[in-house]
Amino acid sequence: MVLEQKTKTSKRLERLVKSGICPAEDVSKYASELRQLVHETIDEDSVKMQSRLFKALADKTRLKIILLLDIREMCVCEIMVALGLTQPTASHHLGILESVDIVKDRREGKWVFYSLKTKSTMKLLKTLI
Repeated sequence: MVLEQKTKTSKRLERLVKSGICPAEDVSKYASELRQLVHETIDEDSVKMQSRLFKALADKTRLKIILLLDIREMCVCEIMVALGLTQPTASHHLGILESVDIVKDRREGKWVFYSLKTKSTMKLLKTLI
């Protein structure tokens, strides 16, 4: 199946080159140059982190948590009550948001309070809307 996909892709690239729209003359060389372009210009670690960030933002509950924390710092129990979550569910979502550096926690005795790590999170969300 992978070989079949590569063959289809190669045929498409070959048709593009033959159409004259693409400035390349040698399909194999051009394919190699395209792969090299990716290798030279894309930082895989950054892409991995960006992917994790967007996955974290792709959940309605986590977006609601972010919106609440934009208003003020909140204890886990406040987030649980506000969103009707169990403690394990709230902690799971907060852990994901922490892992991508969106939220930070502050401990006060046995209580854990969460807040947005930076205000740029809300700027990003508002930019995407």
